[in-house]
Amino acid sequence: MTNRIAFSRPTENAEERRLLFQRFRGAGYDGLQLKANQYYPYLQEPEKFLEEWGQFPGAASALIAWGTLDDDNRKLLQSVFRFAEKAGTERIVFCHTVSRKNVTVDDIRRFAVILSELGREAEQRGLKLSLHHHYDQPVMYREDFDVFFEKVRGNSVGLTIDTAHLVKSGITDIAEVIRSFRGVIDNFHLKDFADGQWKVLGHGAINFQPVFAAIRDIEYGGWISADEESGGGIQEAMNDCYQFIRNGLAGNKSSPPTIGT
Repeated sequence: MTNRIAFSRPTENAEERRLLFQRFRGAGYDGLQLKANQYYPYLQEPEKFLEEWGQFPGAASALIAWGTLDDDNRKLLQSVFRFAEKAGTERIVFCHTVSRKNVTVDDIRRFAVILSELGREAEQRGLKLSLHHHYDQPVMYREDFDVFFEKVRGNSVGLTIDTAHLVKSGITDIAEVIRSFRGVIDNFHLKDFADGQWKVLGHGAINFQPVFAAIRDIEYGGWISADEESGGGIQEAMNDCYQFIRNGLAGNKSSPPTIGT
């Protein structure tokens, strides 16, 4: 199956945003997975977004959204759905901004039911809702994944695997998670990590060879995004991450070095 490769990176100003949108396809990427501040200004004006960036296919292939699932945030998420439908988006990647310290197992089950309802709403607009597990968010520990997806209704919510957030959360066997949740994984955020910091792919402490082996083993054919949050230059990070992912998917052991085991 053919993977599509995306790029995701925070931008600090209009010039960085312009570089991101104008350069991603030339670097080889099929799409962008946009951070909230890169599309929120257009939320009520999707036509303006398309006027500015619609000439770049895949510019809004996925939208990353944050929230608590209270009433106000659910309405905001529904407005993201409406924007996404018009912007040609495929997937909403949801980060649930509630601290894991304040969450019980019953809470995780309840969140799964709420997100299932929202996932069905997304499906009615031709979208897919994907949960991004996260350090210090409700789905953080290995057992949380089982609790959450046992309560998801049907295929209404997918799973975005983030390599660095797994490791930061204490889950070191990334390949096991990939194989165990192969039926719900619909997106990857590949990010490196070392010394408490996000790193450019291949420059941190995560050994990605087992990760890519698991991706190949499950015959995953969906989106894989470089989630680049190291703070380096945009163009350099685009180039390095793209080559790293292409080499990893091909099983090329001569890819940029990984550190650790």
